[in-house]
Amino acid sequence: MLRTVTATRYVTPLREGGSLPAIVEADDSGLYVLKFRGAGQGLKALIAELLAGELARAVGFRVPELVFVQLDPVLGRAEPDGEIRELIKASAGLNLALDYLPGSITFDPVAGPAPGAREASELVCFDAYVTNVDRTPKNPNLLCWHRELWLIDHGAALYFHHSWEEYLERSRTPFAPIKDHVLLPWATQLRAAEATLRERLTPEVLERAVALIPDEWLAEEPAFPSKEAHRAAYLAWLRERLAAAPRFIEEAERARAQLV
Repeated sequence: MLRTVTATRYVTPLREGGSLPAIVEADDSGLYVLKFRGAGQGLKALIAELLAGELARAVGFRVPELVFVQLDPVLGRAEPDGEIRELIKASAGLNLALDYLPGSITFDPVAGPAPGAREASELVCFDAYVTNVDRTPKNPNLLCWHRELWLIDHGAALYFHHSWEEYLERSRTPFAPIKDHVLLPWATQLRAAEATLRERLTPEVLERAVALIPDEWLAEEPAFPSKEAHRAAYLAWLRERLAAAPRFIEEAERARAQLV
């Protein structure tokens, strides 16, 4: 289960992309990078962040702790920026945040240090699994902290849920965007990474991750008669996607062969 905290102070915006995440302080005295439900892709981005982040942790990656954050619109009263005030107002209720890693820096594939083949391969494999289009050299969404790589920002993953039409059929696609993955040059152990993915993402792990989605985030969706059916669709996609691993691993191997 994820912890739930209450935001007590808006510290500073992080003007990255269009979603305006922010550093906030919570009632446990911790600092968090808050992802707002009222921003960009809204609740779908939070669901992707939650599922991809917790599944990445289950595979064995380092991911900052994810917490649910209760946000009161009153927090934005003293904020001089009108856009930020409106964002806070639109995000009243339950949001999602990652533990803030002070002193961390963005991974630079040129400056290094280069990741090991196993770690690179497992991350390429995982990102192909969750269809994460946002792990490129331009925007790696990897932090170096205490000389280790940490995964952040998975809101663009699982993009299938922006349209539920034929979603199970689309779960079996090879995922061509893997050619732009920042760690693909070092991913020399993709078949072993596939075995690790299958071993660690058991049916029970997938079920626990999907069960974390708050009911209130499963807003009315015309494709499903109930929130239970909506939740079950996420689980079905994750299962079908895992079964399609040979396809997206083959695509990753083909893309890598064109690089080296």
